[in-house]
Amino acid sequence: MNNTPRLRSAYPVTPRKDERGGSNVDASAGSASTDQPVVPLDILDAPSQRFYVSAVYIALTAWRLYDYYRLVSDQTDSLWLFMKWVSIDGVFLYGLPTLRVPWLEWSSTTMTVIFLIHACLNAVLMFRIPVRVFSLIGFAENLTGIQIPLEAWLIALTKVLYDRELAVSERRVKPASILRNASLILGKQIIHILPEGSAVLNPDLLPFCLDRSKSSVDLPLRINQTTPILIELLRIDLDTNQNETITISKKEIKRLKKQAESENGKKDLSGPQTLKVSVKHTGLYRLQKLVDESNLEVQRRMSDTLVVRCPSASVKSVSQNKCLSQLSDFFLQVDATPPFKIKYSKIINREDQSNVYLTIHPETLDSPLAKQRTSGALVKLDPAQRADVSWARNQHIEIPINETLGVSGGWRYSIDEVHDACGNFVNYTRALDSLTRTDPRLEQTFIVRDPPKIALAGYNLEKPLKVAKGKSATLPIQFASSDNDDTGSDQYHISYSYTPESQLSTVGDNALIHADKISMNKRGSGPRISEPGLYTLNSVSTDYCSGDVLEPSSCMLLNPPEPDLTITSEIIPDKCAGHSIGLLLDLDLLGTPPFQVSYNLQRHGGSLESKVVKIDHMRTQLELKPTEAGHYTYEFVDMNDAVYSMRSLRDKNLKFEQDVRPPASARFTEKNPNRFACIQEPVSFGILLYGEEPWTLEYEIVHGKQRQRHKIEGIDSHLYTLYTDNLKEGGKHLLSLASVTDKSGCKVFLQQEARIEVRNHRPEAAFRQVQGKRSIQALEGKEISLPIRLTGDAPWKITYNYYEAQDATPSTHSAQLKYQNDEIRVKLPGVYEIRDIHDKTCPGSVDTAANRFSVSWLPRPGVQIAESSSVELVDHKLVKKAVCEGDQDAMELSLIGSPPFNLRYKVHLKPDRGTAAVGRRKDTVGLNTASVRMETSVAGLYEYEFCELDDQLYEYDKRKFKPLSVEQRVNNRPTATFVTPGKIYSFCFCKEEEAGDEVIPIKLVGAPPFSLEIGIRRHATAKPEIVNVPHIGTHDYNFHIPHRLLSLGKHGVSIRKVQDANGCQRVTEFDGPVVHVEVVDVPSISTNEATTDYCVGERISYTLSGTPPFNVFYTFDGAERKATVPTTNFRRLAEKPGTFTIKGVSDKASTDACKARVSITKIIHELPSVRISKGRTAEVDIHEGGEAEILFEFGGTPPFHFTYTRSTNAVKGKKSVLLETKNEVSHEHVLLIKASEEGTYEVVAIRDRFCGFTSQRSEVRSKQQLLTFK
Repeated sequence: MNNTPRLRSAYPVTPRKDERGGSNVDASAGSASTDQPVVPLDILDAPSQRFYVSAVYIALTAWRLYDYYRLVSDQTDSLWLFMKWVSIDGVFLYGLPTLRVPWLEWSSTTMTVIFLIHACLNAVLMFRIPVRVFSLIGFAENLTGIQIPLEAWLIALTKVLYDRELAVSERRVKPASILRNASLILGKQIIHILPEGSAVLNPDLLPFCLDRSKSSVDLPLRINQTTPILIELLRIDLDTNQNETITISKKEIKRLKKQAESENGKKDLSGPQTLKVSVKHTGLYRLQKLVDESNLEVQRRMSDTLVVRCPSASVKSVSQNKCLSQLSDFFLQVDATPPFKIKYSKIINREDQSNVYLTIHPETLDSPLAKQRTSGALVKLDPAQRADVSWARNQHIEIPINETLGVSGGWRYSIDEVHDACGNFVNYTRALDSLTRTDPRLEQTFIVRDPPKIALAGYNLEKPLKVAKGKSATLPIQFASSDNDDTGSDQYHISYSYTPESQLSTVGDNALIHADKISMNKRGSGPRISEPGLYTLNSVSTDYCSGDVLEPSSCMLLNPPEPDLTITSEIIPDKCAGHSIGLLLDLDLLGTPPFQVSYNLQRHGGSLESKVVKIDHMRTQLELKPTEAGHYTYEFVDMNDAVYSMRSLRDKNLKFEQDVRPPASARFTEKNPNRFACIQEPVSFGILLYGEEPWTLEYEIVHGKQRQRHKIEGIDSHLYTLYTDNLKEGGKHLLSLASVTDKSGCKVFLQQEARIEVRNHRPEAAFRQVQGKRSIQALEGKEISLPIRLTGDAPWKITYNYYEAQDATPSTHSAQLKYQNDEIRVKLPGVYEIRDIHDKTCPGSVDTAANRFSVSWLPRPGVQIAESSSVELVDHKLVKKAVCEGDQDAMELSLIGSPPFNLRYKVHLKPDRGTAAVGRRKDTVGLNTASVRMETSVAGLYEYEFCELDDQLYEYDKRKFKPLSVEQRVNNRPTATFVTPGKIYSFCFCKEEEAGDEVIPIKLVGAPPFSLEIGIRRHATAKPEIVNVPHIGTHDYNFHIPHRLLSLGKHGVSIRKVQDANGCQRVTEFDGPVVHVEVVDVPSISTNEATTDYCVGERISYTLSGTPPFNVFYTFDGAERKATVPTTNFRRLAEKPGTFTIKGVSDKASTDACKARVSITKIIHELPSVRISKGRTAEVDIHEGGEAEILFEFGGTPPFHFTYTRSTNAVKGKKSVLLETKNEVSHEHVLLIKASEEGTYEVVAIRDRFCGFTSQRSEVRSKQQLLTFK
């Protein structure tokens, strides 16, 4: 297809993308230009580029037509629009080739031709030039010009797109919405020809039932087009099949009809009515006979209605307790007319909920209710035999519910709804959540329990239960059941067996010698057992379930032998003195370890002590070595083991006596006797001595290579305090206990040592310097750190005195410091003096040359008035000299403190007019003097409250800063304004105005008296004439301009200067208020039509003379309005009825002041209206030969001529057909016409005395005949 030959005149092929390489290639064979578009084709293809260019051109054309629509006849405006669009077209047309859009790359000659065409079109449009074309008529040589109404065509096109006109209310409205007002003809009446009257019982086949709460029901009996005087109902009893006729008298029928009318609110007795017939017995009801007022039986439709017993349901309850995996096994009892439906819900453990629907149809039941109902009759009446309606009786049916209870916990079945065959239903679900329902008749609950499981805890055949002889123990039964509903009170029935120990080897492990049963709960304990042997759990069950016995299920009970003790003793001799120093006992035990052995120890002359020895084995040694000499007695009194409690040993007489003389010994009383000591101070140690007094103690002090030996004799106390000499050298010292000798003379060498760390220097304290001195100035109230230098070991405790003044009594303070270069934090000014120092271990000394430090405060900032300021003290207030509004003024302040300052102050303004205001200001001042600019922009009383000041050092503190207030009065500059500034005062050359002066009101504000300077400048005159007006004593002044100062044309009057009594003046030489005075001629207006009466929708037009644009003044319905007319034609659309009166007209030269005063009145009448059936669609049903009234209501001025039609009644899927058209005349606003033919009646046209309207043609005419009458 790409190689198809093309004609030379064909368009060039659109560039496309190469399918393989992706580059842009031309489809023509090598003749295309290599220049690519400015917008690459892979970003925006060629058709899209041409589309966007076309869219821009269409938008420009719409803008051009919009400017043409707004165009007026002013040639200056036309020229500007012409130049505007020539420029836009030039930029668009000559800029288009630079984009290199395919198919739009025209030559420069073509572009020039297109540009000239657009320029000509712009001239035609913007200068509104009529277009003429020339054609040859016949064979004549003269050319005849034909004018093309281009402007009319464009206006017509605009009307189609935007059809709005100015109405008499000066707003744009759509004429179509007025001419096609569908609300003028409203309503229609539809007449139906009904057949003979009819009656039907229960037409909607509603279900009915009776129960204890509902003793009667109302059967609906619908009658149509009839007034019954007798009604007979046939009732067939459901229990006996007996027939009964129920007769409703005429009196009762009237009561039923009255009741139906009051309930339905219907007054039209010819329409359908529903009578409610009350019945109190169950049965099958049928409308047997209905007689109307003509004593004729009314046609009735066969329809049977059943009134049965209301359905009910309940639960046939069973036991609540079930075991896991058992069946639910309960019944739902239903009393209803079968076949019926029942719905019940099932909830498991309050979470899993499901609904079940059951349909119950007895097998032997043959009921018409179960079949599709093709007619209203349920039974056939045979005079020979009774009708059988037993199928409609209530039946009691029990429905079994059997399902496996597979989850333990709470189960609940609850009945929700029950429906019978007639459609009656009962809903048992309450408004609350279904979990809260607890009616036992509607619910069956189960507690599903897990089977019990037991085992022995902690003991088995390999780990027997050991019990002392004659004692009993609890069989350790452990429950393994996970029953969630077991609260601990459920009884468990457990059986177990016992085999004596003596028979285990002969009879066998499984021989059953004795069996027993117990009942217990989880909180209780198992059976008590005491006889040794094998105990086995056989079974377990509860009141609801049988369970399982888990392993271990057997254990042995043993009676271990009672504990016993045998002791052998041996003396421990002293190797030096040879006497006894203690006793060594060998203990042989019998029983079940661990053992506890108790014995009494008593020293001769001392108190009795009881001691307990814990032994984990069957044999042990006990070494008894008292530390004091004397006669000792040891008696073992009782013992126990793991099985038996305390057993007395007094009968074994395990009693031992011994004279003991312990060897000499000594040790430090402290576990860690090491010390830290200060130089030149002694150190003390506590020594505990053993043996017989007196003692001799030898010790050594080792320091470096020096060893000093010391000896202390005659120590007669077991507890001795050892004091060393003053330690004169710092460093590490070692104190070693060398030996001790007691009364026996045996010397015992010791190995007790204690380390002593001796400080080399004492601690010292002194104040450090700050910037070369021990004094500081700080901000008031700020915490100050006093630097201090310390030597020694942390922490330090120093004591210092504080002197508030030089002669004041000092107060003593202390501080805990942690660092050698630390600080003391203080908050008060004064002198601080260090008294003493103590570090971690030693007291120290104070450097008297550096023990004092002085603290003082820096001065706080303040503000005061400088002497050069013109401020006086008046009535205890600082008042500055008054100034005029807008004058420059300042106030000098002196600031105390350290610059820069932040000065914050409030400016309270009480203006002469308006509400008071408060402004906040903030200035940053770099020196100690500040100049505050005074506010003079608004006249009033100013108060400057300097409320906050902070400097480089201090922030603002309202407790320490004293505010400063200064008042100043700013007088208002007087103002003089024209009451109507900018207004053009037009004066006409009228005879009654030639003799008087023209008045221009001026409003003055300020303090009288005033003086004015007014300038009057004539048109085209540069220099104004100055008029001075002195001593104006009031605020309102009328400036009079004599006619001799005015000439034909325009004048400018301006206020150049005003001054008041305060000396304040306002100069407005160049920008002052200006009014203009113009002397003009009077315009005129005339009506185009002689008629006075118009209809809504018509157009009222006038012709104006003068210089456009015009201002037309008129009233409509009492409201004054003003219309601006750019041409000599004034036209308005009559949108609503009323009186339209032209009061005056002014043109461009005269304005409103010199308008022509006329009175041209037009009366606009409303369009006539008609309503059928109150404006609604009414449907009336009549019998054949009857009549219906059609009510016509008119609006407007009689007489009324109208046309109405009758068409066929609308049927779905078919169009109505016009049957006939009639014309009528009514001289009143209401007309009643009777009609007996079926159809839809509606009005299509209406005309009153002045106007007419038709729904078929939206046309308003007041002077022609709208309807044609025959």
